Amino acid sequence: MPERTVVIASRTGLHARPAKIFVEAAARQGTPVRIRVGDGKPVPANSILAVLALGAVHGTEVTLDADGPDADTALDSLAELLARDLDADE
Repeated sequence: MPERTVVIASRTGLHARPAKIFVEAAARQGTPVRIRVGDGKPVPANSILAVLALGAVHGTEVTLDADGPDADTALDSLAELLARDLDADE
């Protein structure tokens, strides 16, 4: 199963607006994607409540994983998104 590890760049972490942008992007992917912090339990990346519950703040390292024919493309897209400061994209 492919994975990508990325550091959260948004100043507010995965909270409020950045979490919404990430979850909406994950929901648009053609394959289910999961996200976890450290060795924690992976949660669905398309669930706003699950993503908020991760408590990922600025600088937190998260790991994305997916399985399926478009997994690499989905992971690259979402990792690139998390590596940007989504608060600055207003």
